Amino acid sequence: MPTVRMDKQRALLDGALRVFARDGYTRASIDGLAAEAGVSSRTIYNHYGGKAGLFRAVILDSSDQVAERQIALADVLLGRVVDLEADLVEFGLRWATPDPDTQSHFALVRQIRADSDHIDPDTVVAWQQRGPLRVRQALATHIGRLSDDGLLAAGDPSMAALHLVQLTAGSVAAGILDVDREEVVRAGVRVFLRAYGATR
Repeated sequence: MPTVRMDKQRALLDGALRVFARDGYTRASIDGLAAEAGVSSRTIYNHYGGKAGLFRAVILDSSDQVAERQIALADVLLGRVVDLEADLVEFGLRWATPDPDTQSHFALVRQIRADSDHIDPDTVVAWQQRGPLRVRQALATHIGRLSDDGLLAAGDPSMAALHLVQLTAGSVAAGILDVDREEVVRAGVRVFLRAYGATR
């Protein structure tokens, strides 16, 4: 496979991310992808084999970047817990706050869910492993440590990590606009601690 200059590759991945996030996999065209990145359509075929190969490269590249950001945030928020409930509320509020730098990635994730019947299943599995499952494992590591320290009683830290996110940031995302997000997160943390608190 021919090599491609790093600056051109970066422009192609970033441009394709914007197109796939906006148009979805099915509606995105090779010509549109090439135009957005400022490359020829031949470049896409030469280096990625076509739209499917480019899409896989884009979602994995984006997932790696977003996972690194989220894991770093989790390390800051859960790496040193002083007041368990207050620190979990802070985690939920920060996790629920949109990051402008990851906006295109999560728009792409929504498009994946809408277009899943048209996307190679191996690409979907690879994305989940490099992105959501990797982040969930990082959260599970923190929850496991909090359990080892006697602050939580999470027999399955991975499941507890999923519940923590869904009860806090997930509840904010699913809520209606006039509900106070801090109130939602605090309620979610209370439910989480009823299920996983060491003194439940």
